[in-house]
Amino acid sequence: QVQLVESGGGLVQAGGSLRLSCAVSGSIFRINDMGWYRQAPGNQRELVATITSAGLTNYADSVKGRFAISRDNTKKTVYLQMNSLKPEDTAVYYCHAALRLRSFNIETDYWGQGTQVTVSS
Repeated sequence: QVQLVESGGGLVQAGGSLRLSCAVSGSIFRINDMGWYRQAPGNQRELVATITSAGLTNYADSVKGRFAISRDNTKKTVYLQMNSLKPEDTAVYYCHAALRLRSFNIETDYWGQGTQVTVSS
């Protein structure tokens, strides 16, 4: 079975940094786009950053210049380096991966369980 395991969340003061990791496991033929999304209480889930298999990145305007997404294809892991954190960054952060499985040759979406990021003012 496919599993996305997230780590790196926590509590940090405004202006601080956190690094999130998401490791993908399972019988996978190819990992295509990967990304991070977040959901704050009372809000809908929103895109934070995405990265293609070739390394092309895209960021939400609210995090541009502060966050950096990267991936290690050997480790099947996507990272989100978060710098200059603000209280409004507080949310549950969800890892996303578009995968093509060896047993199911169609690209499908998978999500991590989420990791809490809390930024205090």
